[in-house]
Amino acid sequence: MSEQIFADLPQVELLQWLARGSLKQSLSRSIRLWVWLCSLYGDDPERLALKDGFTLANWRDAFFSSSHPKGEAIAFGGRFAIAQLHNPNCPCAKTTAAWLFNEHTGLSESQWKRSLLVHLGLSHNQPENTPPTPSSKNSHIIQSIVDVDHLLKQRLFAVTRRSLQADLTLLAELGWLKYQGGKYYFVRKFPSRFAITTKLHNHELDFLNQEDLAEIAGNLAHKIAGVQRFFFKLDYVVTANDLVGDWQYELKQLWEQTPVPPIKLVYNSARLGQTVECFIYPVCVYYVQRAVYLCAFGQSPDRKTDWYNYRLDKIQNITPLTWKDPSLPQILQQRYHQRNLPSPEEIELQTSRAWGFDFYLPSRLMLLRFERDYHDRYIQHTFRHDTFEPISYSQVDRLIRQHNPQLEQQQALLQVLATRSPQDAYYRVNYRHGDHNVIMRLRAWRPKVEVLMPQDLRQSIAADIAKEMEFYLLKKLQ
Repeated sequence: MSEQIFADLPQVELLQWLARGSLKQSLSRSIRLWVWLCSLYGDDPERLALKDGFTLANWRDAFFSSSHPKGEAIAFGGRFAIAQLHNPNCPCAKTTAAWLFNEHTGLSESQWKRSLLVHLGLSHNQPENTPPTPSSKNSHIIQSIVDVDHLLKQRLFAVTRRSLQADLTLLAELGWLKYQGGKYYFVRKFPSRFAITTKLHNHELDFLNQEDLAEIAGNLAHKIAGVQRFFFKLDYVVTANDLVGDWQYELKQLWEQTPVPPIKLVYNSARLGQTVECFIYPVCVYYVQRAVYLCAFGQSPDRKTDWYNYRLDKIQNITPLTWKDPSLPQILQQRYHQRNLPSPEEIELQTSRAWGFDFYLPSRLMLLRFERDYHDRYIQHTFRHDTFEPISYSQVDRLIRQHNPQLEQQQALLQVLATRSPQDAYYRVNYRHGDHNVIMRLRAWRPKVEVLMPQDLRQSIAADIAKEMEFYLLKKLQ
């Protein structure tokens, strides 16, 4: 029997990895696989008494009650599941919600559902216990919430023997079991879930939150008729690869501790032009715009925000601390004592609310105008952000009036709009004001895009363009 302990909670990231593709289509199975892993590798009393080298029948007899049907003909599938409930104490009677939300997992149902919707790109900003307002914008979100609620009420293991066999086969394919001679054997080392391998297995790409990419990798990662047809290229400008690798390894060691300790960073801030010390709690690592960042909570280099994205290649030193260290900022100590340490879900939620990676910057409304031909060729039918949506010419007028209380500024923007064609394409988006990645995207769209609002961003872009023009204007020789 393996001595390894599987203690992972059914968080969305784990379920996505188990899905090996679209989590929307495989959510029930992913949750069921999590239960499988608890039964195989969990701590007592979760772990079943199975010998090393077991069959599906062995697992079934140990997992379900003795009265659980064993034949395929009297399976518990589809709309007849509740009618065929044979024993309320059998594990097949438990609903999905009962498996997920209990004293053992400690998961909040509302937070878990919110995290799932954010992951699926279907976040909503409605208050707790308030249904979204029916509209064309929210209809797909409403349907997704209904679907999730329906799934949570279903009996997770009210499935056929064939489905259970497929679960077991999938666990072997994922590396959680070894299949040999008609039996399944425990593994000595759990499979890695957070690495991109040269084979590009689709389930190893799922942490990127790109289901379409995962599906492409799953379909095309292997050679077809002896020819490699799928290639994955990343623009990665950082040269200090060894240093980045060292910090990733050290952070991994910290995240394996319970509780995860705070740390002191020595950071070479490009924005400040100096090296600073920051006391922070490391939350997660992101690859964004050709570099790797540590998202952390506590102190920022300029001390203006509690969150900050630190480029790993700019970190000079990491010193683990204890939660009793008096140097920790008060806000970090409060979160620790309240047992409310920051999580990756917080970051996902904030990034879903406004466009930009610097999710801690203020959110503001931006109005854009695209030349119609350019829009029809390159912008429509593409996804930029949850809040990036087309609006009418008249809506632009109304939003300018609503969000510019100063009459002089309002009239100036309305005069600009009056000279623009109603036939062009207009968009609104909530963005993080000051986010460098947003500015880079706007630059890439120039001169086919115009920022109509906010006024200060519009003026800043105009000043940049005027300065650039000086480089290209021919001047008379003196």
